Amino acid sequence: MSDTSPIYFDSHMHTPLCKHADGHPVEYMEQGVARGLAGIIITCHSPMPNRFSHRVRMAPEQFDEYCAIVQVAADEAPDGFEVLLGMESDFFPGMEPWLEELHQKADFHYILGSVHWHIPEYMDAFWDGDVTAFRRQYFEHLAESAESGLFDCLAHPDLIKNASPHDWDFESNRTIIAEALDRIAETGVAMELNTSGLNKVYSEMNPGPEMLAMMAERNIPVVIGSDSHTPRRVTESFYLALDNLEDAGFENVSVFRERKRRDLAIEDVRDSLAASRVL
Repeated sequence: MSDTSPIYFDSHMHTPLCKHADGHPVEYMEQGVARGLAGIIITCHSPMPNRFSHRVRMAPEQFDEYCAIVQVAADEAPDGFEVLLGMESDFFPGMEPWLEELHQKADFHYILGSVHWHIPEYMDAFWDGDVTAFRRQYFEHLAESAESGLFDCLAHPDLIKNASPHDWDFESNRTIIAEALDRIAETGVAMELNTSGLNKVYSEMNPGPEMLAMMAERNIPVVIGSDSHTPRRVTESFYLALDNLEDAGFENVSVFRERKRRDLAIEDVRDSLAASRVL
């Protein structure tokens, strides 16, 4: 590739409004510039009604503030660097009408759908002490989230391996994962390769290599996201993520703008990051 200008985005990061992240969007923007990106997409945790999971997300009345602080970063970004508004929205059965309305409240560029198995409301509804059944339910909800039509991409899609990491075994779950991926592939929804999995108890990107290979077999598009909750983690382990994609059989990696997917050659993304000596 002769032109090594920035072409890729980090498409998953948060703000202090979620109550478990630090750094103003301006700081994430500055790190993105330094790390050789063309832009970033801020995707803080969606507000939910009736204090649902309220300890780890903005309140509904803070939504306008969220849009405003993302716009501050966009306004302060240097020419040619984009700061785009996104959202990480929780998929939870029965919440579809709330999310459908929420996603119309702003001009979002990218909506991530997440099944957060560890929030108290999810545990109360679906955990009965049977970890095998709990995992099966998770992948059922992952497929349902794609079929809902609410999301552009599914975040950290094997997060459930951290529910009981000491006895997670991919092969024991291959069949239920395959069934979920078959359904997801039919929808055209993308899936995320989330590099922050390396920092979790089960230290592996989400998804791991076996699931990633199954996604490649089904031609499911992939977007890389750092899931940064602090500015220094913007683009963290992106080189390794690109290697993982190639090892799994992918040639392209995707990015969204105006909720439309664009595919880029992995080698071109790697070259663009290398031009800024991203590690």
